[in-house]
Amino acid sequence: MNEAIERTLKNLRRNNMDACFVKDRKEALNKVKSLLKDGDKISVGGSVTLDEIKIFDLIKTEKYNFSDRYKPGLSNEEKRNILIDAFNSDVYISSSNAVTENGELINVDGNGNRVAAIIYGPKKVIIVAGVNKIVKDINEGFLRIKRIAAPKNTVRLSLDTPCSKSGVCIGIDCKNGYADGCFNKNRICCSYAVSGFQRFKDRITVILVDENLGY
Repeated sequence: MNEAIERTLKNLRRNNMDACFVKDRKEALNKVKSLLKDGDKISVGGSVTLDEIKIFDLIKTEKYNFSDRYKPGLSNEEKRNILIDAFNSDVYISSSNAVTENGELINVDGNGNRVAAIIYGPKKVIIVAGVNKIVKDINEGFLRIKRIAAPKNTVRLSLDTPCSKSGVCIGIDCKNGYADGCFNKNRICCSYAVSGFQRFKDRITVILVDENLGY
């Protein structure tokens, strides 16, 4: 474990978040499993990382009450109700767009449901993030979103945005703040959030994985 990881874990704990370091995605999945109880109502935020650690193979079992936002055939209203119902979850599982060495979580959303649930609602939040998500500070976190996370996710979701074509946010050099950028209807970086010191100790657990995971 290098100094940056040790510093990140220490400062996440200082910010009243539980934090641990695991060697690979298999160990990450086992750690998530250890934090769940039979019958838990579970919701998730959209995340490539969760796919990569095979979280859905775990939570789509009879042991848990999974609110499946990805179930085929759902109407837009049904999807919306599932996203709203996530606030009543026992456990919300997601990744983070960036984790600073100062112990902050940096996230951005198009709809805002993921950042909202991380901030408030679910009784427990579990964040799984590869070491590639660790950044020095908040500024680097937002730059990471504009250079990596947003462009790659727009390509993954087949969204017609400027960053899906150029590979970088057109607002990266703007002087009007982090949220500056395009005015495209498909934009996915609409709502930004920084999670620092938490009022409710250990409501958020951060699992840092010694692998490159997600965007």
